[in-house]
Amino acid sequence: MRKTQWFNFRNFFHKPSLTSSIKPRPYNAYSFVPFSPLAMLNPTILTLGGIVLGIAIMERVLERWDVIDLVDQFAKVMRFILPVTFYSALIYFFATFMF
Repeated sequence: MRKTQWFNFRNFFHKPSLTSSIKPRPYNAYSFVPFSPLAMLNPTILTLGGIVLGIAIMERVLERWDVIDLVDQFAKVMRFILPVTFYSALIYFFATFMF
């Protein structure tokens, strides 16, 4: 049989109880945002980004040298390569990212 606790009205409102009637239950907490900015330092992603950045810089240098024909060829190629590279790197990143 359980021991009954008695409180008078004054002590009930002004003094906290020494024993808790509710026992804490353990629970598992999961994070919905398992993302770390350090995960972007993947060598494959950095290599693809470096290649695209190098081609863009090369295009700007050729534009300063007034080699417009070659710049137009680069622009036509980059119009296709940039979106394909971006989306393939994005798919690769999420496919290899450990959740």
